[in-house]
Amino acid sequence: MDELALLRQSDGPVTRAGIRREVAALGLAEGDIVMFHTRMSALGYVAGGSLTIIDALCDAVGDRGTLMVTCGWNDAPPYDFDTWPETWQAALRAEQPAYDPRHSEADHNNGRLPEALRQRPGAVRSRHPDASFAALGPAAHALMDDHPWDDPHGPDSPLARLTALGGRVLLLGAPLDSLTLLHHAEALAQAPGKRFVDYEQPVTVDGERVWRRFHDIDSADGAFDYTPVVPAGQEPFEALALDMLAAGHGRVGQVGAATCHLFEAGDVVAYGVDWIESKLGRGAAAQASPRRAGRS
Repeated sequence: MDELALLRQSDGPVTRAGIRREVAALGLAEGDIVMFHTRMSALGYVAGGSLTIIDALCDAVGDRGTLMVTCGWNDAPPYDFDTWPETWQAALRAEQPAYDPRHSEADHNNGRLPEALRQRPGAVRSRHPDASFAALGPAAHALMDDHPWDDPHGPDSPLARLTALGGRVLLLGAPLDSLTLLHHAEALAQAPGKRFVDYEQPVTVDGERVWRRFHDIDSADGAFDYTPVVPAGQEPFEALALDMLAAGHGRVGQVGAATCHLFEAGDVVAYGVDWIESKLGRGAAAQASPRRAGRS
C-alpha cells in the first residue's frame, strides 16, 4: 500500500502524539508493563514508522513502564535440517553461528517492531533462540533473565512473568490471532492430545558455542487439535479471543485507522486455560509430535 493510500486510510498522518493520546484513551497507563503486537499498515501512514510507535508507547507508559515484544530468531537453522544429506548437516553444524541475543535478528514474520525495540539502548532480550522475547524498561530483566531452555512458553517463561507482574497485552492494529500470550495458556492447560516438539539450535553456554536440543509445545501447528471446536476458516486464537471479548474481557478502541485491543494478561491466561480445557476436555494426556517447533 502506498503512502497516499495510507494517508487516506487514517485521515492524515499518524503521529507520536496521536498514538499516545489514543492508546491512553484505550486504557494504557503510566507504569504499565505491556506486551504489544503491531500491524503498522492497519494504523495508516505512521510518520516516522516503527520508531514513532515505540516512542509513543514509551511516552504512554512513562519511565516506570516496560514494553515487551516477541522476537524469535530470523536466521535460525531450518527445523528439518536433520533430514538433509549427512555432509550438509555436518557443514551446518560446523558453521551455523550461535544465537546471539544482542545481534541475531528478530523473526521478520513478527513485523518491524520487535527488531526495532530489541535494538533500543537498554533493551533486554531473552536467551532462548526460538522463543526469544525482548523488553525495554525497569522490569526488563525481571521479564527476560534466565528464560527456561525447555517449556519456554510455560511456567517461569517471560509470558508467565508478564502475567505474574500484572502485565497487559496491546494489539495495535494486529489481528486477534496474534495473541502470543495464549501459548502460555496452552502450555498450562491440562487437556488431552497436547502436542510437543523437539528441535536443535546452537547457543552460547559459558562462552562456548554448543548445539542444544529444546522441548516445547507445538506452537506452529497448534499445541492442540482445535478443528472440532473452531469454525472452518477461523484461527483458534481468534475464536478464543472473540469469545473472551464477548465475555467482557478486554477493551476495544481506535488508534489511527485501526481497531485495537487492550487485554489484562491475567484475564487472557485464565480465560484461555478454561476455554481450552472446557472445549477439549480436561486431562493430562499428551503426545509427541514429529514436527519441528514453529515461531510464535
